[in-house]
Amino acid sequence: MSWMFTGRPSVLTVDFSRLHLPKGSWVLDAGCGSGRHLSEAFRRRDVNVVGIDMSRKDADTANRTLNTMIGAAQDGGGIKLVSMSDITRLPFQDESFDVVICSEVLEHIPDHVQAIREIVRVLRPGKSLVVSVPRYLPERICWALSSDYHHEEGGHIRIFRKKELRGLLENAGTRCIGTAWAHSLHSPYWWLKCLVGHKNDEFPLVRLYHRFLVWDIMKKPFLTRLLDRVLNPVISKSIVLYLRKGDPYGA
Repeated sequence: MSWMFTGRPSVLTVDFSRLHLPKGSWVLDAGCGSGRHLSEAFRRRDVNVVGIDMSRKDADTANRTLNTMIGAAQDGGGIKLVSMSDITRLPFQDESFDVVICSEVLEHIPDHVQAIREIVRVLRPGKSLVVSVPRYLPERICWALSSDYHHEEGGHIRIFRKKELRGLLENAGTRCIGTAWAHSLHSPYWWLKCLVGHKNDEFPLVRLYHRFLVWDIMKKPFLTRLLDRVLNPVISKSIVLYLRKGDPYGA
């Protein structure tokens, strides 16, 4: 799920306060979509960003977003590069990045194990990897409500359990240092969409819930922020793993 409302705050799955991004850092957003996390990194002072996505349309949208930030002097002055590329064959040298973000991507990739090898390969030792995927139970409900939801080309082709995903990432050479949940208020929206047709955006309740989510993103009222925190351990739409790549020198 990638939410980005043009000209409005975007929904972030990754908590950037948990990432160390000093000046000169290089950040890769592997599967950047329309650029919600890429643009957040690009705001940081002298942080360089690289975004790749299999979709030409999404890569172009992300690039336009960063160009708009530059034009509005909302960037941090770093270098930016966005291109269409395959996450299972990243066109970068080993140990090129200080942070790698892979948010809501692996559930789409047929060879997810190779994708994991690649995002770990290009990460520098001792540096941070962040991976998020749809959480098992809310995603399973979506699959139960709609076969079209997971049979659509380019859609979700697998559901990860936390233990499984953590094992795959740690076997590739990382260590999990923290987990988080995100977007509990979005789970009922997707259940509703799956119930009435996951592409039926004009269904009255779907439109009403969408307006509520946009309002929540814009206003961030205390009550819904509190509700989100209370519900996240139960029905969060996403689970987020924060990891660190092993350092051969033990640092």
